[in-house]
Amino acid sequence: MSRQHRMSNQVLDKLISGYMATEQQVYAFGWQGGEPTLMGLDFFRRVTDLQQKHGRPGSVISNGLQTNGTLLDDTFARHLHDYKFLVGVSLDGPADVHDHYRKRINGIGTHADVLRGIVCLRRNDVEFNILTLVNSANVTKGREIYRYLSDMGFAFHQYIPCVEFDESGAPQPWSISGEEWGEFLCAVFDEWYESDTRRVSVRLFDSILSYLVDGVRNICHMCGNCNQYFLIEHNGDVYPCDFFVEPDLNLGNVADHTWEEFLSSEKYHEFGLRKSAMAERCADCAFMRYCMGDCPKHRMSGNVSELCPGWKQFFVHSLPRFEELAGSIEVG
Repeated sequence: MSRQHRMSNQVLDKLISGYMATEQQVYAFGWQGGEPTLMGLDFFRRVTDLQQKHGRPGSVISNGLQTNGTLLDDTFARHLHDYKFLVGVSLDGPADVHDHYRKRINGIGTHADVLRGIVCLRRNDVEFNILTLVNSANVTKGREIYRYLSDMGFAFHQYIPCVEFDESGAPQPWSISGEEWGEFLCAVFDEWYESDTRRVSVRLFDSILSYLVDGVRNICHMCGNCNQYFLIEHNGDVYPCDFFVEPDLNLGNVADHTWEEFLSSEKYHEFGLRKSAMAERCADCAFMRYCMGDCPKHRMSGNVSELCPGWKQFFVHSLPRFEELAGSIEVG
C-alpha cells in the first residue's frame, strides 16, 4: 500500500484556525514539500479562504511557497498574485547544470518546464526569487551560475549548500565539501561585487550587511538558537525544524495542542539550545558572530560544521568589502 502524504482539509483547518487565534504581528506561512503544488490549486484556494475566515481585522498574512515551478500555470499564478504569495523557484543554473539532478521520472530534465513556470509568474506579476541548491554538479560553477541568473533578469538569489550524509556518516555523492562551498561563495561574491551590489539581492550577502548595519540576524544559521519556527507534517504532527523530523522531536499534533503549548514546550526549548553546543574552538574564531557555528544539521564531527573551512575562506575574502559597503549604507 502506498502512503499518501497529503494534508487533509481537517488538518489544514485546525492548523490555520489555531495559529490565527494567537497574537502575532504577522501570520507567516511557508508552504513546502516535497513539492507543494502537487496538492493542486484547490488546496491553496482553501488555504487563503481559511486565512481570510480566521484572520483578525487588520491582521497581516504572509505566504511563501517553495516550488520546482514545473506545475505552475496562469490560473495558479493569478491566485498567487491575488494573495501576495512570495514564491521561491528552484533553479540550479543553465539547462546542462540544472538537469544533472533535476529530472522527471522518465529521465528528461526539467529546466525548460521551470522556465515556463517562471514565465507564468512574471506574466501575472507574482513576486519570486530563485533558490539554487549548490551540489556536486554545480559547485565549481559559481561565476557561471550567478551570471546566468543575473542575465536572465533574476534579481533575487538564494544559494543553499547541499550537505547530506548516509547512515554511516559518509557524504552522499551529491553533497559538497566545506572547501568547495568556500570557493563557490567567493566566486559568486566577486561577480556580485563587481557591478551588482545595488541591483541583485543575494540573501546571504543581504543578511551579512543587515548584521553589520543594524545588528539584526535575519537568516536562520546566523541566529543564536534554533527556536526559529515550527514544521507541520501532512498529518498535523509538529516538529521544531524541517531538518530534524525525528520521532524524539515530535512536539505533538495540532489537533491536540495549542500553539502556546508548542511554544512553551521543554522539548522545543531544549532543541533550540543545540545551536550553542559547538566546539570550544568556535568561541575563539574571528568569524563566530557571522556563522554562529552554522546549522547543527551540518555538524558531523566534534560539533564543527562540515562547511567551516568554506565559511572561513569566504569571510577572509569578503568581509573587508562587506564592511566598506555597510559604511556606505545610510540608516534612516
